[in-house]
Amino acid sequence: MKKTYTCISLLLLLFPLITMADNAKSEKIETVTINNKLPDSLLFVQSQRSLPADLLGVKRAIDTIDTAEKFSKIVLYDDHTWEMVDIGRPVINEDIIYDDFDTLSIHSYKHLTLNDLPDEIHICLQDSLHPAYVPITGKINSKYRYRRTREHKGTDIDLERGDPIIAPFDGVVRVSESSRNTGGYGHLIVLRHNNGLETYYGHLSQRNVNPGDIVKAGEVIGLGGNSGRSTGPHLHFEVRYMGKPFDPERIFNFTDGYVRDSIITIKKHYFSIYSHYGQTDEESKAASGRLYHKIRSGDTLGAIAIKYGTTVTKICQMNSISRNTTLRIGRQLRVR
Repeated sequence: MKKTYTCISLLLLLFPLITMADNAKSEKIETVTINNKLPDSLLFVQSQRSLPADLLGVKRAIDTIDTAEKFSKIVLYDDHTWEMVDIGRPVINEDIIYDDFDTLSIHSYKHLTLNDLPDEIHICLQDSLHPAYVPITGKINSKYRYRRTREHKGTDIDLERGDPIIAPFDGVVRVSESSRNTGGYGHLIVLRHNNGLETYYGHLSQRNVNPGDIVKAGEVIGLGGNSGRSTGPHLHFEVRYMGKPFDPERIFNFTDGYVRDSIITIKKHYFSIYSHYGQTDEESKAASGRLYHKIRSGDTLGAIAIKYGTTVTKICQMNSISRNTTLRIGRQLRVR
């Protein structure tokens, strides 16, 4: 075995689980089992007496060492022995992962329209063998909404610069780009997942992965930051299916840090910027059917009404304005 590995220097401590025996006269010896799923824990000790582990001859895992294969670790023990541990390489569904897999374009599936998608899509988020994680837990600064004069197609979660960002599901890195190539996203990572979803991570201060890398759910892929078009440190997080974004809060509770369910049924009207988590199905459908007009130089209420086959009175009622309201360039007017 080549000893060219870089030491993580993560000291793994053993915490004995101590309980009182039902029968004071009954003495039980500690039993040791090895759990090969890093990094939760390597060694568990179960005991019904508070005897020191070193008196029982139990060897301790004291360190881990990275290998050239990131899904394998070397475990070092205090008796000068070592063991290779497989932490589980994700199985990749190549038919899903590599469909329209463009590492140079931020958005994929540009040729598809909403009409190309089914009315409902059932997505598995997690099961007993494949856990899911929230990318970061924190206060929501900005939701999936129409914000000022533009669509905000993700959720902004507050963080401190350098906070770790983790992959929610197994997958492959499709995009990992610096600020100069992503516009307002800043340092950006896009992951393609086995379940057909893509997740976006914007405004990072550091990217730990490269295009084509396989990532495991729970793996740190980068660090939070303030790069790109940003007014303060936060994670801009998007979820897309076939290139179409929908409200990430339909999947994640960012404030309390959990995945809402094991399966999500995505409906076509969810892809509207006006369809949000918390709406009833009827409210979401109604919101997605709305039509808005962005005011441009020279627009008048009369001209807008004619363009959309409606009346000035109806436009005023839907937007709570009067015929004399000044039309600000960039403002959205509901016209249907």
